[in-house]
Amino acid sequence: MNKTIRYLLTGIVAGILVVSIFAGGFAAGYFVNEGLAANQGISQIFEVPEVTAPTPQPETSSATPDELEATFAPFWEAWQLVQEDYVDQPLDDTQLMRGAIRGMLASLGDQHTSYMDPQEYEQANASIEGSYEGIGAWVDATGDYLAIVSPMPDSPAEAAGLQPGDLIIAIDGEDMTGIPGDLVIKKVLGPAGSTVELTVRREGESEPLKFEVTRATISIPSIEGEMLDDQIGYIHIFTFGYTTTDELRTAIQELLDQDAQGLVIDFRNNGGGLLNTAIHVASEFLPEGKVVLYERYGDGTQDVHNTISGGLATDIPIVVLINEGSASASEVVAGALQDYERGQLVGVTSFGKGSVQNWVPLNNDQGAVRVTIAKWYTPNNRTIHEIGLTPDVVVEMTDEDYENDRDPQLDKAVEILLEQINGN
Repeated sequence: MNKTIRYLLTGIVAGILVVSIFAGGFAAGYFVNEGLAANQGISQIFEVPEVTAPTPQPETSSATPDELEATFAPFWEAWQLVQEDYVDQPLDDTQLMRGAIRGMLASLGDQHTSYMDPQEYEQANASIEGSYEGIGAWVDATGDYLAIVSPMPDSPAEAAGLQPGDLIIAIDGEDMTGIPGDLVIKKVLGPAGSTVELTVRREGESEPLKFEVTRATISIPSIEGEMLDDQIGYIHIFTFGYTTTDELRTAIQELLDQDAQGLVIDFRNNGGGLLNTAIHVASEFLPEGKVVLYERYGDGTQDVHNTISGGLATDIPIVVLINEGSASASEVVAGALQDYERGQLVGVTSFGKGSVQNWVPLNNDQGAVRVTIAKWYTPNNRTIHEIGLTPDVVVEMTDEDYENDRDPQLDKAVEILLEQINGN
């Protein structure tokens, strides 16, 4: 009986350095939802309308099943040799057990299938559930170094000057070469008010850069909305969490009440979230019954996820902003809107995460296993995995744009909307 409940399309199996998940822990959650995870990592998308608390796996026998005794004989032999002969005693059996699980899952060759210890699992949920203590950045923990996918708005990471693409090569002077991403995330996380020195490698810089970041309690934003000039509404969706749908509907209604004539929907640096939330978000902009994505399993079967009724913005002109930090759930929605020609995509190619994970909590608070259970495709049967979505209009952001607080991508989106509204 499959009792896995936490069903995620996590942006980058990351952590939430959030800093804290993609879906993933740093937030540095991953993508450090401090997790690149959510998340990235991370990744995060509900499949069912109601949120149900995760249920651990059924209790299993403490003994190796008879049919696997021969298979596991070398494992137990190695375990015994380490217990008896390893030089530094005593050993931490829990650490050995967790390392064994990590190694087993790593052997699958899927960067999004992995083990989360209890702390990592708690951090990975922060991007969905609300807050954590850290630096406030989405990170990708799947490469050689922990990578900043995007600092969170108004976060310590943003204030310190960290940028998307920065690679954390040292923490408090300690070289992070060869250190697993999940351990790097732990070193970045810490109590609010404490400081951490991050040494980063940045493209275009000949020497590493150092940043002193004061950790804080990070409230993970979901939606930001405002009215721009010329009756253009702007909605930035930061993540796909439990409250996103209600927050989005409120933001849309407020802008419509102010007579918005068009909407810019900003998915930049959105590392993903709950699948069900992505379906609901897409339903705000598409008519009822439209395919949002196809979810295909290893046995060849598939699930089809369709929009629901009641969308508030199914007719108003829209333009969607994406960038290299747009992943998973944000790519699901942006891909559907692009396939139906509902609104042009503006920006740069998205991250490219086209798989779905189950987060399975283990018994006795021993963490969770994140398992890739399907791949998803857009309504036109496109895969974006390791490819990403290509914008209809490519607009780059330069270092000078960031330094001078310019946003040519948003400017272009507004220009396109005004042309549509004015019939040009």
